[in-house]
Amino acid sequence: MNTIKLTTIAIGLCTSSSLVASDFDIAAAWEKDCRKCHAEDGSGLTKKGRKLRLKDYRKAEVQAKMSDEEIVKAIKDGVEKDGEFTMNPYAEDYTVEEIHAFIAYIRAMKKE
Repeated sequence: MNTIKLTTIAIGLCTSSSLVASDFDIAAAWEKDCRKCHAEDGSGLTKKGRKLRLKDYRKAEVQAKMSDEEIVKAIKDGVEKDGEFTMNPYAEDYTVEEIHAFIAYIRAMKKE
């Protein structure tokens, strides 16, 4: 009996988790909140990106220097320079799972 209950709960959790994950469109979120500065390909080669001297996420050496924790902090808390936000905080806009989707998206930009 306990096995049946646990199996049912596990299936329910797996199903609900996959539904939440599949509803999030990381490409659309990147387009909406990131592309203007970081560029579609993560190069940072936009007018704002050049002005802010953003890192090129396509470069392996740049990716090697960025920890997942640093990316999470930047997305959640924003990035400040000289007392002003150069990147807005998104803690209120994205769940932990969605922020981790951004990490995977950024990591996938790396060129070999």
